[in-house]
Amino acid sequence: MRTPLVLVLLASSRAFAQVPLPDPPFLPQNASAGASPSSATIPNSQWSSLLGNLLYFYEAQRSGKLPSTNRVKWRNDSALTDGEDVKLDLTGGLYDAGDYIKCTFPLSFTVMSICWGATDFGKGYDLANQTPYLDDMLRWSLDWLIKAHPANNTLFVQVANEEVDNAYWGGDRNIPSPRPSYQINDTSPGTDAAAGTAAAFAACSNLYANRIFSNSYSGPATLQNATYAATLLEHAKQLFTFATSASGGQAVYQHSVPEVGKAYASSGYGDELAIAALFLSWATNSSSLYQQAQGYWQQYSLSSYNGVFNWDNKTPGLPVLFAQIAQANPTFGGNASTWQTVAEKYFDGIVYGGGPGYQTHGGLLYYKGDSDDASLNPSLNAAMLLTRYVPLASTQSRRNDYRNYANAQVNYALGNNPMQAPYIVGANPNSPQNPHSAMASGGNNISDINTSPPQEAYVLYGGVIGGPDKYDRFFDIRADWPETEVALDYNAPMLTLAAMHVLNDSADPFYTSLKAGAYDSKKPQGMPCDDAYTDGCSGPQLSQGRKIVLGVIPGLTGLSIFSLLVWWAMISLRRAHDPLY
Repeated sequence: MRTPLVLVLLASSRAFAQVPLPDPPFLPQNASAGASPSSATIPNSQWSSLLGNLLYFYEAQRSGKLPSTNRVKWRNDSALTDGEDVKLDLTGGLYDAGDYIKCTFPLSFTVMSICWGATDFGKGYDLANQTPYLDDMLRWSLDWLIKAHPANNTLFVQVANEEVDNAYWGGDRNIPSPRPSYQINDTSPGTDAAAGTAAAFAACSNLYANRIFSNSYSGPATLQNATYAATLLEHAKQLFTFATSASGGQAVYQHSVPEVGKAYASSGYGDELAIAALFLSWATNSSSLYQQAQGYWQQYSLSSYNGVFNWDNKTPGLPVLFAQIAQANPTFGGNASTWQTVAEKYFDGIVYGGGPGYQTHGGLLYYKGDSDDASLNPSLNAAMLLTRYVPLASTQSRRNDYRNYANAQVNYALGNNPMQAPYIVGANPNSPQNPHSAMASGGNNISDINTSPPQEAYVLYGGVIGGPDKYDRFFDIRADWPETEVALDYNAPMLTLAAMHVLNDSADPFYTSLKAGAYDSKKPQGMPCDDAYTDGCSGPQLSQGRKIVLGVIPGLTGLSIFSLLVWWAMISLRRAHDPLY
């Protein structure tokens, strides 16, 4: 059965009274502005600028025909034939990371996270005058997801072949083609992708319909539109039905489309079914869907998972959402105190220890495996969930401890770390200079990514990078994608956190205290140890400054004593940084 024609017409027209964009537009300031303190008021101008930059990044990731309001002047129209192979218009949307593929699974998680955050802390966008850009970013993403869902039981989950795309390093004018379109459907299902996209549509429908969870939060950003909310909700319902009732049964989407497993393989679908049912329960005022979500929690033994919250696993967010809805509407049959207990068991494991994550010597929450290829993402997602949960916490001590822990993770990402580097491009003179982005680099020599050109051609303002290694080292190497690549989902938790700080924080982001040259004085020698480079896997090495300081010690204490001290210090440092030692 096809999607009703009226919905297709509505979806293709953008006639949903979009919030007008400012004139003149918001544009990121030079990175030097991030080293200047603000007047320390609410809303704080530095937090407001950061929020604007984080949204600007998504505009830089756009695919398709760019609108006249495009602010990223070095970007061009691109991938204008997407969908031709299936006789559909699949142009538009967002490139997933530093390359040119378009992937539904991580995109749907990204917009779900952002819409959930803008429902709880949306007034931060209003105060920062960024609500028009939030609306613009969400519509650009959601309108493409609507295109990707042309029929009830069909969802396009990727555009472009990852291997072909990975073999190309260059600008957006010469993206290699053909760009095949990959779909799941009734006979070749993808329960996780269908349910995950349903969750995104439902969460964003809640935002556009102004469905408030609790007065404990600021409430949604001011972008309400009942027509758009209804369109999103219709797609959410159809996709949830597809996820639960496909004639081909239930399966992870890479089982039906092996190509997607090369970049974004899914580990299961119980978490997507549960979170889709939860957001839909709130959107439709359905206690039965809430009970269905609780059933998925039991059926798929989701309580046994205590790892990271990310595009693949939404489980850690479920107890928070269960508790939010149970508190907001007790008639749904949820027990808020029960879900508090579940949530606090998870959060206590992070904050007080006992969970699978640990803190690096510099203070970054780190999970072996999940943090290795993007260390900041697990940390910032945990900080985002902790911040959201604070009003629901059972004790004042937990409220204080959870808030302080979350703030410490945010401060780490914003420069309070051993490298003295804020890990957001363009935020400060010490920000990364070499993000792994084919379009921003300005180069076209895939065999010489690092030095061709020597300096990145364009500043990818607002891009949150992968982050440092487990030793808190950051090398700022363009080809070192685990540390320097940007991605849609990397920015999502920081958006919610920045909106919260706009609302409540008169103090500046930490990076305003960092002057130019701070990172250069801490930059490590040698090479990284990750999936891109193995040269540095022998352990941490000292910066040049520390080598100079230590170089005078032999003349003072004797070479033999110094050698023993260095040996002892390196062993201790390894143990502090890495529990495997």
